[in-house]
Amino acid sequence: MSASKKTARRSLPVTSALAVSLSLTSLFSPALAPAAHAADPTPSGSASPSATPPATMSTVGGEQLGRPGTQANLGGDAPVVPKGISARSWIVADAETGEVLAAHNAHWRLAPASTLKMLFADTLLPKFNKDDKHKVTLPDLAGVGAGSSMVGIKENETYTVHDLWLGVFLRSGNDAVHVLSAMNGGVKQTVADMNAHAEELQALDTHAVSPDGYDAKGQVSSAYDLTLIARSGLQKQDFREYCSTVRAKFPGETKKGKNGKRSRSSFEIQNTNRLLTGDSGLDAYQGIAGVKNGNTTNAGATFTGVAERDGRVLLVTVMHPEKQEHNQVYKETAKLFDWGFAAAGKVQPVGELVAPKGAETSGGSAEPSTQPGGTASATSPAPGSAGGGGKAVASAASGGTGGIGIALGITGGVLALVAGAVFLVNRKWPLRRAK
Repeated sequence: MSASKKTARRSLPVTSALAVSLSLTSLFSPALAPAAHAADPTPSGSASPSATPPATMSTVGGEQLGRPGTQANLGGDAPVVPKGISARSWIVADAETGEVLAAHNAHWRLAPASTLKMLFADTLLPKFNKDDKHKVTLPDLAGVGAGSSMVGIKENETYTVHDLWLGVFLRSGNDAVHVLSAMNGGVKQTVADMNAHAEELQALDTHAVSPDGYDAKGQVSSAYDLTLIARSGLQKQDFREYCSTVRAKFPGETKKGKNGKRSRSSFEIQNTNRLLTGDSGLDAYQGIAGVKNGNTTNAGATFTGVAERDGRVLLVTVMHPEKQEHNQVYKETAKLFDWGFAAAGKVQPVGELVAPKGAETSGGSAEPSTQPGGTASATSPAPGSAGGGGKAVASAASGGTGGIGIALGITGGVLALVAGAVFLVNRKWPLRRAK
């Protein structure tokens, strides 16, 4: 049976794998109704990207990655790269070793859409405690693009940082991004922080103009960089929790009842990552555990995903499929995951995901960072700091590896759901490198 077949009635966590480990009684079916996801329209005057990759591109990670076209070094028994992949750019990489198994125009600088929110999250997550509260003002929501995907934040309502991050990851809410940016000193400061963090990660194809990925002139990234950013983010426990969350409750509007008492209800939000939730004509991918999707007029569909099979964790990024079929970006991602798991160990890598600058200069001796509020975390390094590495060995408490919660220990700590307990194991940079 293909790995892209939906797992048979495998229970999934209501909010995240960590929440399940603490309360294993909250379960639901993976057969979820899809949630709408509004695309950000291209601003007036924005041009569609060229359909032809540049003749020369960055060689960060290896010279072969700078060549246009498909790059794969197949052994005698390696499966051929799947046909029918129409994406302008894609990459398949081993999340632990950093080996790039195959790529297509890996360093082509393209509009990233909401996959850029991975950089936003990787930059800002360590700056706030998740229990911090913020009352939203009108200026907080200034600059949210017309037609943006929104989670439904209301002026004069108070939200926790945890609420806001759920809005960012599940609903790709640009309103939540702007509120968090306001808490960080504003959009301008946040964009500067994101670009500095991208440089630290050596994601040198990336230039952020808006914190939410809304189409903007000069805003670009690449399949290589998005994979690098995802790998960094997945070293943070909270990043892993949020990107693997399938559904959650989000605070609604405070209203006054007939008795004069004020009360606040909540509503359900679901993740817009269709390989995580499934959709009409698309099965949830077995072993998927995030990461982030995006879709704008200029960028087309973009997606970075992480999945585990038999102890091996892969990262796949797909940017702008030319085919216009429904859920095409997820279908092509699933094909590349299937190929990567079958090809692992049978191909010579075409390059590698490089370590952050700080990890290289520190010789891999980074210590666990201290989070806001003084809480030490071996899995959540501060922006620009080195992270940990480690293979995901988590398994569902009921046995088997069919679905969410499997690959949550990516390169920064192992999250194991065993008899309801959580075990976090930290390893340090540099990761085991390609030979």
